[in-house]
This record gives sequence, C-alpha cells and structure tokens, in this order.
Amino acid sequence: MNATLSSAVGSVGVAPRQLVALKSECKSSVHAARAVPSTKRSLASPSISASFSPAPARVEGTPHMRNAVANHDLHTPVVADIDLGYLEVDRDLELTELTAISPLDGRYGSKLKPLRAIFSEFGLIRYRVLVEVRWLQMLSNNSGIEEVPRFSDKANSLLEDTLANFRVADALLVKKVERTTNHDVKAIEYVLKDKIRSDAELSKVLEFVHFACTSEDINNLSHALMLRSAMDSVVLPTMKSTVEAIRSLAHEFADIPMLSRTHGQPASPTTLGKEMANFCYRLERQIDQVAAVPYFGKIAGAVGNYNAHMVAYPNVDWEDVAKSFVTSLGLTFNPYTTQIEPHDYIAELYDAVIRFNNILLGFDRDVWSYISLGYFKQRVIAGEVGSSTMPHKVNPIDFENSEGNLGLANAAMAHLSSKLPISRWQRDLTDSTVLRNLGVGLGHSVLAYESTLKGIRKLQVNEARIQEDLAECWEVLAEPIQTVMRRYAVEEPYEKLKAVTRDRKVSKEVLHQLIEGLEIPHEAKKSLLELTPETYIGAAKTLARNI
Repeated sequence: MNATLSSAVGSVGVAPRQLVALKSECKSSVHAARAVPSTKRSLASPSISASFSPAPARVEGTPHMRNAVANHDLHTPVVADIDLGYLEVDRDLELTELTAISPLDGRYGSKLKPLRAIFSEFGLIRYRVLVEVRWLQMLSNNSGIEEVPRFSDKANSLLEDTLANFRVADALLVKKVERTTNHDVKAIEYVLKDKIRSDAELSKVLEFVHFACTSEDINNLSHALMLRSAMDSVVLPTMKSTVEAIRSLAHEFADIPMLSRTHGQPASPTTLGKEMANFCYRLERQIDQVAAVPYFGKIAGAVGNYNAHMVAYPNVDWEDVAKSFVTSLGLTFNPYTTQIEPHDYIAELYDAVIRFNNILLGFDRDVWSYISLGYFKQRVIAGEVGSSTMPHKVNPIDFENSEGNLGLANAAMAHLSSKLPISRWQRDLTDSTVLRNLGVGLGHSVLAYESTLKGIRKLQVNEARIQEDLAECWEVLAEPIQTVMRRYAVEEPYEKLKAVTRDRKVSKEVLHQLIEGLEIPHEAKKSLLELTPETYIGAAKTLARNI
C-alpha cells in the first residue's frame, strides 16, 4: 500500500501537505473497511461466538465511526466486534512520573529520590566510573608496574574532579557510545579515556584504564558499593526509625491491659504495650543481622585466577594487590571466584531483609486487626477520603499499603536470593539482567516502612473499647485458678475448671462461687478473689517498659 501510494504521488507531483492528507485518508479507508460487519449484535445483550476473534477490529479510523460508537443508543444494534474499551496508544511518551511503568519511578517516585541516584542506570554508571578510576590510581601506586608512574597531584586532581563532577550528561554520553559498542562497560572505558586524555601525564597511560579487568570485576564492585550505600544511607535508617516508632508505642501503652487472642479466641490478658514490644525486639534482631552482612568484592580477571595479570607482570603479587584494592573500597575481599563474584552475600542480605519485612508484615496485620476491633482509632486528616461512595470510612490504608509493598519487596528479593548464587560453569549472563533490579525490592521495602510509620502516627488508643472486651471475658481467669489449685494439691483442677468454663458464658459470680468452695489457704483464696481480667497480666507492664 505504501509503495503504491509513494509511486502514485511521485508520478503526479503531490505536495507534502497533500501527501499527509492522502495517507490519512487511505488509513481511514482501511480502518473503515476492517470495521464492516458480517453480523450484528445488541450492545445490551452481548453474545459469545464460537468463532470469537482475539483481535477485534479497532475504531480509531474514520471520525464517523468513532462518533457512532460514542453516541450509540443502548437499545439499538451496533456494529459487531467493535471494542468499546479501546484507546489509541501513544508510543512515544516522554518518561515522567505519570508515564513511568513502575510505580517506584512513577506514583511513588518522590518518596524514593534518595535511592534514585544509587540504583538507577545513572547510579550504576557512576559507580563503575568510580571503580575504574580507583583501579587506575591503584596501579599508579604500585612500584612493580613501571609503565604507570605514580601520578602527580595535578593528574590525581583531574581524576577526582572527573568523579566529583560526573553528571547525567556524562552518563548519556556513555549510553550514546554503548549504542555502537553494544557493551556498557566498554563504553565507560572509552568515555573515561576521552575525559582524561587532555592531561599529558594521563594520556600516556590510557591503555591502563580497565587494565586486566573483565567487566564483572567492575560490575561486582559497583553493585557492592551501591548496596552498601543504599543500606547505610536509606534502608537501615528507615528500618531503625520504624522500630523506634514501635518502641514508643510499647512504652506509651505499657500499662493498658488488653485481652489476648490465641487462635482468634480469648486468652490470658496482656498489655497493648507488651504486644508492641514483641515486634520491637524481633525487628531489632533482624536489623542486627542485616547490618552484619559483609559486602564482598573481587578483581581477579576473566575466571578468577589473575591469568592476564600474571603474564603481563609475573613479579607482582596480584592477589595481594586485589585484596588491597577491594578493601580500600570498604568491601570484603573474596579470594575464590570465577569470572563473577558469586553473589552469596547478596542472597544473605536480602534474606535478612525479607525476615525483617515478614515480621513487619505481621505487625501491620495485627494493628489492622486492632483497628478493626476498635482498639485503635485513626486521626482524621482534613481533606482525605476513605471511600468514593461511603463517606464515613476511615480506612487503615497505610498499614494496607505497607503490607502490599512488603509482599512485592519480598517477591523481588526472594528471586534474586535464589537465582544469583547459581551460575553455569565460570559464568553465564543470567545474573546480569537480574542485577539491574537490585533496587526494586529495597525500594518497595522503604515504601512499606514509610507507610507503617505514617500509620503509626495516626493511631489513637481506645481504652474504653479494650476494657469492654476484658470485662466480658472472666473465663480467662480459669488458668490462674487451676494453677493455684495444682499448687495446693486439689484433685483434677484442670478438669474442674474446664467443666465450669468451657463453651459457656462465665461471670465473676460463677468464678467467685467456685473459689469460695476451694480447700486452699485463706491468703491464696483471697488473692484469687481479688484477681480480675484487667489485673491478670503477669509481667507484661515491666516487659513493655524494658524494651
């Protein structure tokens, strides 16, 4: 069609503007032809045919077709196979928070700006440049590599300026070169060489940029530095803020008695603060384990044996050089690798974060349930809407948002944890595309922590509602009564309390009548008679205050 049209246009000398109009008319005619029906159906009572086509005709063509759909009468037949849910797709949208595919860069982009400079493509390129520059400087400081003399202050200053002033425009240049090389790390090598060749001293050692390195020497160190930066500056601090907020709840509500529930049924009382303290303690343990994970690195060449290094400079102790270099970056040296650092530490890190997330998910669900029971109210924020149709609603959306993001985070990190330690022989490329998602799970984690914090700030305890449940559950005192009976050798204490309390409503009077008839010391009997569901909380207050 296009070839014929172009030929026809060329023979009659149609002007460009006329050509556009002609092509548009032709396209409209084609779409109109596609929309010609072989059968008709009523929009009010659609039918499913055995010859259903998975690709129904579109109506983006002629204006009269679009108008016919837009203005149709529900009681009149319309053309069969017209997809009323179709919208034309703009295939050239600029990337913004509105057009990003991932909500991490779109809807939630403003909340994750600190991670953007670390885990974005720009961030990865920037860390790669850092590793390349530091390796070149390391070579210059090694007296055994005579061809790279110790750099002057001027040369080192230029290298440091290159790092300090590396901007998005520089990364775009790398991407432009990559379109030719089809290799991202090689593109960085070329761009870096070009940046420093103006210096007479550095121009003589350009071929020592990326010397004896495989791409994974640069990548693994960059990934480790990215992870360490993100964990130290964003993830761990937000984890700790979350724990501190929960600790504050534990202290604030330490003295508020509350009915426990095991299997969803009334159980021995606790305090609201003690239940918060449980989560605080568990989460702190996981933070310690997350913080203790070492970040490993290697720079041992194509298969981890320093093959090329030793041929070029057989008298240099390359393992010692590699160890010094890796540790100078603040990382832990891995002496046994293939082409890749095996990523075991990434699995360890993400598994630890997943454990933290699972505990926090339990916290979110418990608080959600307490809100549902009325134990917590939520501060109303002016202008907020809980439901588009039910004006009264004040939903626990922050804890729900946190729960959803924790699920996404754990799914992403679980895949990386199970996949990354596995590589065929000395290396395959399956880790490469996966590693580009290093920040996805952590991004969703940070969103979850922030949502939990936001939800905590809205909580208001409803002591009257908590007290109401306690007052209705005198049967929870069956446990202490039968335990005291055991102490004083009363026969079958458990069975006697079971007969009185199980599957029936138990009142204060019923229990007191039972206690009065017990053959136990007076002081023990007096103590049981003074006991109430509100006071039967054991060490809960102290445990909550001590967290």
